[in-house]
Amino acid sequence: MLQRPPPKSARDDLPTGLKAPDGITAVEWLVARDAVPYEDAVSTMMARTDAIAAGHASELAWLLEHPALYTAGTSAKAEQLIDARFPVYSSGRGGQFTYHGPGQRVAYVMLDLRRRSPDIRRFVASLEEWLIRTLDHFNVRGERREDQVGVWVRRRDKGRDHEDKIAAIGIRVRRSVTLHGVSLNVDPDLAHFSGIVPCGIAEPRRGVTSLLDLGLPATMLEVDAVLRREFEPLFGDTV
Repeated sequence: MLQRPPPKSARDDLPTGLKAPDGITAVEWLVARDAVPYEDAVSTMMARTDAIAAGHASELAWLLEHPALYTAGTSAKAEQLIDARFPVYSSGRGGQFTYHGPGQRVAYVMLDLRRRSPDIRRFVASLEEWLIRTLDHFNVRGERREDQVGVWVRRRDKGRDHEDKIAAIGIRVRRSVTLHGVSLNVDPDLAHFSGIVPCGIAEPRRGVTSLLDLGLPATMLEVDAVLRREFEPLFGDTV
């Protein structure tokens, strides 16, 4: 059976990858084994980006999980918070409401765009490409969408035009250094997303999914290994 090609995104035309010039220190790769409170993560990111901007610290990719919570991006609307069953935090990142919690891999990426490329759209496209390549390892075809930042999966088992979001992106740039990043649903409780309008998307044909929901159970260690492997061709060596 012939399949329709995925809708083309303007970001498909952007070059992806933001490798630093030769001689730049490798990106520190840090994985938190215990859940990190959101406020602690934000304060750590702010301090680290200041240090990176001042030339006192290396760039950082920080992988972690949060306790169950909701965050509101700079475009969030009050009516999109349906049931505040978990703590709600205002966030300086772009985007609207999202959920973070156990079973979701969050990756905060702190890169110095002065040494790479100041093109924010290219940076976002590179984050999407990172996630798409990671999902491909697990036999999941992730796709971009012109009207939404993030990565989507077609769900023909739910209807011909149905699609679910499996990974979200929300970033901020401070002193030319990126902070916040991406979240990939590995095996979170998807019912927790019902307390919000995720990413402002209320269309019946669009929902939220995870690797487990797609019938592809994976451990966080397996996901982390693939994320690191696919990060390096796009952003450079890690240490």
